[in-house]
Amino acid sequence: MPIAHIHLMEGRSMEQKKAAIEKVTTALVDALGVPRESVRVLLQEVPKENWGIAGVSARELGR
Repeated sequence: MPIAHIHLMEGRSMEQKKAAIEKVTTALVDALGVPRESVRVLLQEVPKENWGIAGVSARELGR
């Protein structure tokens, strides 16, 4: 059972997250030849103040 664990900054819409889950699932099915039902995709949203870029939080950078 393949599991894709994706970390991303908070702020994506439900539609964007739904599309990401669908496309990652399809990519794993195509690349690995596994049944669609066996694929798990976990989206972990990280608050922007907890995401650092070059020593500064993403929130401070206005991302």
